Amino acid sequence: MIKIGIIGVGRMGKIHLENLLDKIVGVELIAAVNPSVNGQQFALHRGVPNVSDNFDIILQNPEIDAVLISSASDTHSEYAVRAAQAGKAIFCEKPIDKSLAKSNETIKTISKIGIPLMIGFNQRFDYNFSKVKTNISEGKIGKLRGLHIISRDPAPPPISYIKKSGGLFKDMTIHDFDMARFIMGCEVEEVFAYGTCLVDPAIGEAGDIDSAKVMLKFENGAIGTIENSRHASYGYDQRIEVFGSKGAIKVENPLKSNVSIASESGTETDRHLNFFMDRYETSYLEEIRSFVEALNANAPMPVTGDDGLKAMIIAEAANKSLEENRPIKTNSIKLD
Repeated sequence: MIKIGIIGVGRMGKIHLENLLDKIVGVELIAAVNPSVNGQQFALHRGVPNVSDNFDIILQNPEIDAVLISSASDTHSEYAVRAAQAGKAIFCEKPIDKSLAKSNETIKTISKIGIPLMIGFNQRFDYNFSKVKTNISEGKIGKLRGLHIISRDPAPPPISYIKKSGGLFKDMTIHDFDMARFIMGCEVEEVFAYGTCLVDPAIGEAGDIDSAKVMLKFENGAIGTIENSRHASYGYDQRIEVFGSKGAIKVENPLKSNVSIASESGTETDRHLNFFMDRYETSYLEEIRSFVEALNANAPMPVTGDDGLKAMIIAEAANKSLEENRPIKTNSIKLD
């Protein structure tokens, strides 16, 4: 039985908390920490026995084997290091930190201590995307030549969030950077990014962009493109297509239902799903299940600190490309 404490019972934390309590065998959630009363009350009402606003109730509890960090992004690094120093295995939502240098320092510290660390790139655990990876690994589309990822949100987050998010590439596109590495099975060598504000001028005034296209050159010679928007009027839009020497494989958007109506005026289908909580409900469950299984088997984590760092390097290169209007080699990005 793996005993877990969770820090951060906001939108993501609530998803993880309920999965741990209701859907994952072999775990016991025995502590929850959250700064606000609302999060604490949620955990109490769900039956978590130890609830507080103080992280020490997790760190000082010798029964707790692992910590799940889903607090505000600017707290991840501190909590991860403190958890490692207390001998707790760590699952941490991305990013470890908005600073590449601090992310690198944190991952190095945890690695030296020898504590397992998994980063929360949940899209890898989506059934459709993982099936794409399996089919590619089995050689079904041959030598890879190209990748196209579309990621569009149904609505932008509040400006208050934008101001502290770290920017579009580190907050939103970073999932696509990780998926690009995961799907293609090799590293990104070069990045060329375009970005602008087409959704909300206030996002630009906050120093960010809301629309972007990024071109990636992989070490195997293949070319990838990523398209992002903070707003899609029709709902959450998450698609992937991979092109190879023997064919292509793609994932379309799941809809709210698979009902279609055909009439003389055409064919009508249902709406897209609302947002990531709907689209990736199962993947959030599967990533925590895989974390627990790795701990039980004393096996390597399926998504490592190095994976998180490499996605951050690509994001840093994209930001530099946007600023300088030129392709950026990822090996030119300094970690400190």
